[in-house]
Amino acid sequence: MKSTCIFLSLLAPSAAFVAPSASQSSTRLSAQTSSRAEFLRDVTTAVVGVTAAAVVQQPLPAFADETLPSGVAIKVVKTGEGPKPEIGELAAIRFNSFAGENKIDDVFGTPEPYYTRIGSGGLIKGVEEVLPKMRVGDRWVLTIPGNLAFGAKGRPASAGKPRIPANSEILFEVEMVGLPGKEQELIELIGDD
Repeated sequence: MKSTCIFLSLLAPSAAFVAPSASQSSTRLSAQTSSRAEFLRDVTTAVVGVTAAAVVQQPLPAFADETLPSGVAIKVVKTGEGPKPEIGELAAIRFNSFAGENKIDDVFGTPEPYYTRIGSGGLIKGVEEVLPKMRVGDRWVLTIPGNLAFGAKGRPASAGKPRIPANSEILFEVEMVGLPGKEQELIELIGDD
């Protein structure tokens, strides 16, 4: 945010007071078409908006493909073509998660994926909300607001796990790698009697 304010403070004086040269007398810069007061009002509004968002600590998921009504922002990294899980089904996922710079967990580098039942409540609420929307092969980056992550209590540090402050936003990258029982090659191998 500091760089935005510095940039705007450098831009405002130079853009507001540019005088047209003889060769540019018929062309006016867009900053000159409005009065100095209007220009400063526009710059002030932009700075106040960015500052207000930062103070309230609302994420600005400009990179998001979709933001759910709950506030979870989804960025699609890879689109899969496999089946979607149903509530109660076992799903194999790989993921990593961060609270700011602190790595919470990383299952991408492990030999086996993490298995969870869809809708069981075994993961943080923001992830539980999103998993039923994914297909096998999907890889998404989720920005999860603090109230759908570890909430007002946060999480104390434990062996190998960092402390997570209250209401911390969590960045959660997740890939749906399998649905045991729905994968066609497993059904063909084992049979579906």
